[in-house]
Amino acid sequence: MPEPVAFIDEKFVPASEAKVSILEPTFTKSDVVYDTLSATDRLIFRLDDHLDRFQNSCDAMAIKPPYERDELKGIIAECIDRSGYDDACATMMGTRGPYNDISSRDPRDCQNGLIVVAVPYYYVMPKDKRDSGINISVVDNRRVSADAVDARVKNFNWMDLTRGLLEAYGKGGDSAMLCTSDGKLSEGPGFNVWISKNGRLLTPRGNLLEGMTRRSIFELAAEIGVEAIESDLYPDDLRGADEAFSTTTAGAVTPITQVDSKPLGNGAPGIMTTQLSDRYWSRRKEGWHGTLVDDLLVKEPAGSA
Repeated sequence: MPEPVAFIDEKFVPASEAKVSILEPTFTKSDVVYDTLSATDRLIFRLDDHLDRFQNSCDAMAIKPPYERDELKGIIAECIDRSGYDDACATMMGTRGPYNDISSRDPRDCQNGLIVVAVPYYYVMPKDKRDSGINISVVDNRRVSADAVDARVKNFNWMDLTRGLLEAYGKGGDSAMLCTSDGKLSEGPGFNVWISKNGRLLTPRGNLLEGMTRRSIFELAAEIGVEAIESDLYPDDLRGADEAFSTTTAGAVTPITQVDSKPLGNGAPGIMTTQLSDRYWSRRKEGWHGTLVDDLLVKEPAGSA
């Protein structure tokens, strides 16, 4: 398989050659925002929605990557094209960048930058369980308060999520479900969660990243006439659900068939889960919310060398 391709310092390079200085706050303070989108059959999914969210994250952290929106679209498309992957995940990062003066610790005194990298399409959840269903552990480790880290600003401050994931692995789970400090369901490491109860779909609200696949489920539910709402949910709501699933860019819809190593519902992927998953992929294949990579590539003028 070809090596992933990155854009950094105004150049396209093999991802293994993309470097960030250990002196940059991008590295030393995780002072970077990002967004990850996906492409299947060279169709980038919800490109403008991802770019809107990326811009909001940059604005929240006063990071100004040195490229306009259309330029960024072209860079993303070029990374995917040069990688040779028809199905890819591409991550764009707005970096704080190096200090103009190494003796300064003022984040305003930095040269903001942009990194984009395209890799083969991957799955956040264990690939061998994406059809049969996963075991989610509701962990004791809590989500960082929104007063400290706003989860709607997509960032690499993952200590709470990583500790939750390690706790879940220690309990025999495939991944973790974290709660807020007051005990409400929040999100997992890289995914949102949905439950189905009495014919309705419910997803947590509050201190969580409002994922693009989560947004898509609201739209798909409306297409099939199912009510889908945000709600304050608790661990027992998940444990007592008729069915449940996770949603994420890297893997789409994955059934949850166990919670804390106990069967959820009948212990098999639910009917609504399967219906939404099938509809999600069939709609994407039709071009739903899709932007063709080839339409974004910079074309050489006719007659150029």
